[in-house]
Amino acid sequence: MADPITVFDRHILKLRRDRAAKRAREFNFLFAETAERLADRLDDTTRKFPLAVDLGCHNGELGQIIGARGGIETLHQCDISYGYAQSAKMRNERTTFVADEEFLPFGDGSLDLILSNLSLHWVNDLPGMLLQARRALKPDGLFLACLLGGDTLRDLREALMTAEAEEEGGVSPRVSPFVDVRDAGSLLQRSGFALPVVDSDDITIDYPDALKLMRDLSGMGESNLVAIRSKKFTKRSTLARAAAIYHERHGRPDGRVHAKFQVIYLTAWAPDESQPKPLRRGTGQVSLVDFLGDVPDKPDPAKSN
Repeated sequence: MADPITVFDRHILKLRRDRAAKRAREFNFLFAETAERLADRLDDTTRKFPLAVDLGCHNGELGQIIGARGGIETLHQCDISYGYAQSAKMRNERTTFVADEEFLPFGDGSLDLILSNLSLHWVNDLPGMLLQARRALKPDGLFLACLLGGDTLRDLREALMTAEAEEEGGVSPRVSPFVDVRDAGSLLQRSGFALPVVDSDDITIDYPDALKLMRDLSGMGESNLVAIRSKKFTKRSTLARAAAIYHERHGRPDGRVHAKFQVIYLTAWAPDESQPKPLRRGTGQVSLVDFLGDVPDKPDPAKSN
């Protein structure tokens, strides 16, 4: 029986990423897009970061796009997959090593910046990982990451579940418990981060059919990793039926379909005395009435009748 905290099969994740690394440039379009959006957010700060690390670097998309942007002097890369780590190093010639995001190999207060591009949604203990990241940051160090949210590919999951029920007489777990936008800020605060900011984007990608979407997910190493999923190969008839259901429900007049990826962005800082803090209640020096002016009296309901 799996440990209660083991939601995702990290061993299978490693194997799938090793396989995906061999054809990374054919399927890295989503990683490249979100890396660009992360880099834009990093550009919003004028801080300098002597030492940064990219957790779950895939094929080095973020390291390639950042270059000398964002005030980063030295950027190291790591991934759970040896294949991806090798591929990333060859792509941008940065120091790269194998590491699991669930067990960060960094000393306390050793990093100025931690980045992560579409990797943390497969972490089993996300609060524990965020706590490790906060400890690894120097005071006033920055944590900037993006991960897939719970609305990602909802239409595809529903189509697959319906098709499995029809073709195989049962349903394998496919609803990954990804983080929700409303909970992400609380997770950052619980992990000891200061000044948390959470926002999200929906990235919609056009496909000729759902089968091409499923092939792309496999090519990216991003297909179902729920630990208690069925270990049997999905029947071809089930995949074909899922594609038909997807088209029936979401197809456009031109025959094409779209896929929505919800991307959640996390920005937070390791606590430091220099950071702005809210004043204690009752210590204000300016009256709100003086600032806004007199507020007219509310109408008397009895007089309005």
